[in-house]
Amino acid sequence: MFAKMKHTLKKQMINYSLKGDNVHCFCCGHNFITFLPGGVKQKRPNAFCPACGSLERHRLVWRYLNTKTNLFEKSTKLLHVAPEPLFYKILSHHKNIEYVPCAKFGQGYEDKYPKGTQNIDITAIDLEDNTFDAILCSHVLEHIPDDQRAMQELYRVLKPNGWAILQVPLDATRDTTYEDFSITDPTEREKAFGQHDHVRVYGNDYEKRLINAGFQVKRDKFAYQFSSAELFKYGLVPEDVFFCTK
Repeated sequence: MFAKMKHTLKKQMINYSLKGDNVHCFCCGHNFITFLPGGVKQKRPNAFCPACGSLERHRLVWRYLNTKTNLFEKSTKLLHVAPEPLFYKILSHHKNIEYVPCAKFGQGYEDKYPKGTQNIDITAIDLEDNTFDAILCSHVLEHIPDDQRAMQELYRVLKPNGWAILQVPLDATRDTTYEDFSITDPTEREKAFGQHDHVRVYGNDYEKRLINAGFQVKRDKFAYQFSSAELFKYGLVPEDVFFCTK
C-alpha cells in the first residue's frame, strides 16, 4: 500500500513539475512542458509521457486507431496481442468492443500484462478461422523466432474484410531483415538486434513477409503528415503504420 501511494505521489509531483502546453499526449490528453526521456537502450528525448507512460509508438498507433479506423464506431471483436496497459484500460471497457487481450506466458512475463489477459501463443492460436474483426499487435513479432508462422496464424483468425495493425521496430536503411538464430546469448543479442530479447532487426522486406502470410498491406505514411513542430508537440517519430487486411 505504501509503495503504491509513494508511486502515485511521485507521478503527481512529476506531472506538476512538467505542467505546461508545449506537448500534448494523444493517449491520455494531458499537456506538459515536455515529454520525459524514454527508451530501453538509449534514452530518447521527448519520448515518455509522465501521466500515462506512453511512448512515441503508442501515441502514433492510438491516433491512427482514432482517426483512420472504425474501431470505436461499430461492434468489433478485437484481438490485442501483448496488451499495453494504457490501451487495455480503454479497450476492455468500450461498449462497442468485444476485447480479447492475449500473450504467451511461461517466459517470466506473467505479471507484465493486465489481469484477464489470455495465455495464447500466436504461433499456434487455438481458435477457429475468421474469428476477429480486427487485430492489434505492436512490437511483438521481433521477439518471436518463427514470425512467419505467427503472421499466418494472425491472418487465419482474422475475418474476411477484417484489418490488423502489425507494428515492428524497423530499420528503414536495411533492404532485408537481419536474423541469426545462432546468437542466443542475451548480451550478444542486444549487440546484434538492439535488445536482449529480440531475435531480428526488420528491414524494408517486412512488408513482403506480411504479404507472404496472405495479407494485403498498406504501408501508411501517416506520421509524415505532421510537421516537425507537430512531431515534437505530440511526441511522435515518423514510423510507418502497417495496416493489413484480409
